[in-house]
Amino acid sequence: MAEHRRGANLPSIGGFNRTVVLDAVRRSPDGLSRVELAGRTGLSAQTVSNVTRFLIEAGMIVESGTIVSGRGKPRTILRLEPGSRFAVGVHVDPAVVTYVLLDLAGTVVASTTTSTPTADDPDQVIRTMASAIHDLVATAEVDSDAVLGVGIASPGPIDVDAGIVVDPPFLPRWRDVPLRDAIAEATGHPVLLEKDVTAAAVGEMFLAGESSARNFAFVYFGTGFGVGLVVDHEPVRGTGGNAGDAGHIMVEQGALAGTPDGVSDRGEVGAAVAPERIVRLAVSRGLDLGGADGGQGDAADVDRAWDALGAAIDAGDATAHELAADAGTVMGRAAVVIVNLLDIDRVVFGGPFWSRIAAAALPAARTAITGSPILVPKHPVTVVESDRGADVAAVGAACLVLDAALSPRASALLIRR
Repeated sequence: MAEHRRGANLPSIGGFNRTVVLDAVRRSPDGLSRVELAGRTGLSAQTVSNVTRFLIEAGMIVESGTIVSGRGKPRTILRLEPGSRFAVGVHVDPAVVTYVLLDLAGTVVASTTTSTPTADDPDQVIRTMASAIHDLVATAEVDSDAVLGVGIASPGPIDVDAGIVVDPPFLPRWRDVPLRDAIAEATGHPVLLEKDVTAAAVGEMFLAGESSARNFAFVYFGTGFGVGLVVDHEPVRGTGGNAGDAGHIMVEQGALAGTPDGVSDRGEVGAAVAPERIVRLAVSRGLDLGGADGGQGDAADVDRAWDALGAAIDAGDATAHELAADAGTVMGRAAVVIVNLLDIDRVVFGGPFWSRIAAAALPAARTAITGSPILVPKHPVTVVESDRGADVAAVGAACLVLDAALSPRASALLIRR
């Protein structure tokens, strides 16, 4: 990917060798000796010594115990110091904006939400978000200087070069909002802007570490339906940073066809499983959502109704379980198209609306994929749920910062604003 593709000028920790060493230590929870670091990184013993001295002085790694191996002198073990640096992740959703603070190990140390401000007043958007970011860091008692940067996950389309949220269909008044540079100016932190489905996939890959799949699809179920793609350990962003818009894939609707809106037997997956529509289907099938019915598309009302749907699934309601399973089946059928196209062997489901229906939806989606009559690859396909929870996009946004600042390839991905 060209250098000018990524976003805002994140601080480097000081060169390729330092990122190589830090990345190796990060991926080794039990720690590594300097000899092991040299073996893993291919760097000379002198270079490892110099680099580790710098990282220890910077507080990013610590000496933690020794091991005795053979007849040589004991080797000092080096481990990551997670609380030495942090990253903020922000997810802009039609109902709420979610903020998380991650340490170097990718652990969420603080989180909060605000109502999504209307973009009729762009200045108010920036004030609300900047204030929430400041309060998040301050409440966690983290020094602002220890924050590497802010990652923002937004519905697409975005203009990744300009750092602008263009015109997301579920945020009708968010048009040409210069979010990246405005938040950077308001907070004093470097900022990266990414499409939400891509941020989720990056978070899944970064936090999995050595166990990360080389190729996988992250099926993202939020207000819209999208797919984050990772091919050969690299996120697929596309020419404009807007890859992953999969809602128009045509699939058999099965039990989701018909009422209440006359959807045909075959149609677009995004329209079929839209949370607002699933809520209307639930009400039409007699499901009691505690007075919440999705309203006329009000994001907060849909979210409340979805909570009630999830509670009904947990309580063993057969109608709720069947409806969620039907939605999982339809999403699985769409995922088969991606599996066939890219010959991948792992599909991960997640997103703000996924976890509340996962108990019923995941088994159905797994069956729809692995048992599909049109599945082309002959290798096993693993179908799992993300364990990042409903905040997966915000966590992924913070991981964008950690990945850019800590990964050995970071210098090839950053730009100068």
